[in-house]
Amino acid sequence: MSTRKSFIQNTVFTAAGMMLFSKSISGSTFLEEGSEDSQKQPRHILLRSGWQVENIGDIAHTPAMLALIEKYIPGATVTFWPYYSYLPDDEVKMLKRRFPMMRLVSGKLDGDGKASTGELQAAIDSADFLLHNSGPATIAWADLEVFKRITGKPFGVYGVTYGLYNTPERSILSEAAFVYFRDSVSLQKAKDAGIHAPIMEFSPDAVFSIDVTDDEKAATFLTEHDLQKGMFLCCIPKHRITPSWLHKHKNRPIDPVKDARNEEMKEHDHKPLREAITAVVRAANLKVLICHEDETEMSIGKEWLLDKLPEDVRAKTVWLNRPWLTDEAVSIYKQSAGFFGNEMHSPIMCIANDIPAIVVRWEEQSSKGIMWKDIGLNEWLFDFDKEDEILRFVPTVLAMAKDPKTASKKAIQARKFVHSRQKGTMKEVEKASRPIAS
Repeated sequence: MSTRKSFIQNTVFTAAGMMLFSKSISGSTFLEEGSEDSQKQPRHILLRSGWQVENIGDIAHTPAMLALIEKYIPGATVTFWPYYSYLPDDEVKMLKRRFPMMRLVSGKLDGDGKASTGELQAAIDSADFLLHNSGPATIAWADLEVFKRITGKPFGVYGVTYGLYNTPERSILSEAAFVYFRDSVSLQKAKDAGIHAPIMEFSPDAVFSIDVTDDEKAATFLTEHDLQKGMFLCCIPKHRITPSWLHKHKNRPIDPVKDARNEEMKEHDHKPLREAITAVVRAANLKVLICHEDETEMSIGKEWLLDKLPEDVRAKTVWLNRPWLTDEAVSIYKQSAGFFGNEMHSPIMCIANDIPAIVVRWEEQSSKGIMWKDIGLNEWLFDFDKEDEILRFVPTVLAMAKDPKTASKKAIQARKFVHSRQKGTMKEVEKASRPIAS
């Protein structure tokens, strides 16, 4: 894991390079709308992403959006501007392996429009468009406001939830070229709040286009634990509220109220998962891999799932007892027969690869879970605050495990719908990001 200093050393887009790039596109003009040449037209997109590094789902936002841009705007140069001030070496290496032309800058932008680093200032000066990536809210709302004010250039927001964390995003969203909300509840909330961007529509999270993999590392792990293709399910536990005070790089004090709520609901929220694991092992003759999305979920997997399983079930259950990265996770999910659990982005990574996935939500989480209903997977969405839904959880997991052909067809149908929607929305990203004629 790198330090902040090594993150800056890993930055490959220097201020001088940015200036050269800025000069190289200074003569760009608009081409005919919708033409193949217009999609390949040189442009510079500044991507605001990377909300945290403790969660492989948050990490997944960046490579997924880079894949979308690569596919639908092949002429674009992209600079990744991480929101989080810390970026591990392994994440940088993962991105560079898949996207060797990706640019990377660090730094913050103050209210007067002054960047804290030269490379960030150069990136802002030369960017044609600022794209805010998928996330739990328009987290970088302040950066969007400053970018628009000091450059006069457009920005857009792709695949966010609205109304979380009391984020003061309302006014700036109306100035966006487009705002795509990743769940229908957020879209309606934004409309009710009076947000009036020219384009306001539903488009699922960018992570549905994730394609980073580490097949070699995944194969080694699967072989070590005798997990064969299509013969195991993945399961992820989760606290009601992510204990961010345990994220060492955040250095936050414990929240006693949230911690107490987590303790109160641990047995309630994980008993159905244990019952599902038991049913899968005994009735479907499959193994189960207990893994994690957020680093704090590793210990929950052992304490509240593995250690409480019957002995015969525990013998066919594997616990991932180390950190992993998004690319390895994707490669392992692709070899599984499906997923069930209390997280959101691992299921998205599964559906992105036609792997069935069942999602558990509850009151403390945002409306992003409604995304499952929006893409046609309502039968695989569970609210654990409703006892009747808990009762149908184990039978649904077991049905997915015992009838993989039907489950796979459902996953494929959802993936096709999402990719069709992303194809349409990326056309608008392509239009909005074209350089302004000089």
